[in-house]
Amino acid sequence: MTLNRRAIVVIVVPLVVIAMLVHEFAHPPWSPLRIVGLLGMLPALALLTLARLQLGNSFSVRPQAKNLITHGLYSRIRNPIYFFGSFVIAGLFLFIDRPRFLLLLVPLLILQILRARAESRVLEERFGDEYRRYRASTWF
Repeated sequence: MTLNRRAIVVIVVPLVVIAMLVHEFAHPPWSPLRIVGLLGMLPALALLTLARLQLGNSFSVRPQAKNLITHGLYSRIRNPIYFFGSFVIAGLFLFIDRPRFLLLLVPLLILQILRARAESRVLEERFGDEYRRYRASTWF
C-alpha cells in the first residue's frame, strides 16, 4: 500500500511532536507518576501509529466511507485511533507531571464518542449489513 501525503503527515507529525515533548521533559525527578505515564504512553503510541498505518489512506478529518477497514487492530476495535490516542494523551500528561490536565480528557472523550457515532452512521449508510456484522464482531 502506498500512503498519500496526508496519511504520512497524520502519522509522522504526532510522533515528532511527542518525541520533542518527551525529550524536553526527560529530566529528573522521575516520580512514579511520570514513570507510569511514560510506560503507558509508549505502547499506546506504538499501537496508535499501527492503527494509523492500518487505516492508510482511508483517514479523513470529516467522517467518510472510503473503505471498511476490518483487519489488524480494526478486527477487534472499531476506533483504535481514538482508544489508543486517549492513552497517549493521558500518559503524556502524567509524564510531563501535569496530572490535573487529565480533566481535559473528559471533553475530549465526549467529542470522540460523538465523532465515532457520526463515523458509524456514515459507514452503516455506505456498507449496510457488512458494517453491521463488523460492528457486532468488535468491542467498541
